[in-house]
Amino acid sequence: MRRAEAGFTLIEVLVALAIVAVALLAAARAAGQGANSAEALRARTLAAWIAQDAIAEHRARGDWLALGVRSGSVRQSGIDFAWREDVTATPNSAFRRVDVSVYRAGDESAALAKLTGFVVQPPGPPR
Repeated sequence: MRRAEAGFTLIEVLVALAIVAVALLAAARAAGQGANSAEALRARTLAAWIAQDAIAEHRARGDWLALGVRSGSVRQSGIDFAWREDVTATPNSAFRRVDVSVYRAGDESAALAKLTGFVVQPPGPPR
C-alpha cells in the first residue's frame, strides 16, 4: 500500500503563484491610478484658485478692463500654469464679462479650470 504524502504538487504551487501575481499587479495598478487621480485633482484645484484669484483681483482693484484677450503665466505650489482672460462686453454697458481659463504650462489643449466673472465699471470717468 502506498502512503499518501502530505503537501502540494508543483502544479498547485504554480497556480497559486500565478493567482498571487495577478492580484499583486491589480493592487499595484489601482494604487498607481489613485496617485494619478490625486495629482490631477491637485492641479485642477490649483487652477481653480488661480482663476478665482484673477477675477477677485480685478474686483478688488476696481479695474475697468479693455475688451480683448490677455494671457500670462503663474507658478502655484511649484507647478507652472498658463492663464487666458477673454474680456467681452455685456448688454449692460456698466459691466464686463471676464472668462478665465487656466492650463498647465505648455499644454493649452485642455483647460484645467474655467471661470466666468463680471467686473463693474467704477464710478466716474472710465479709466
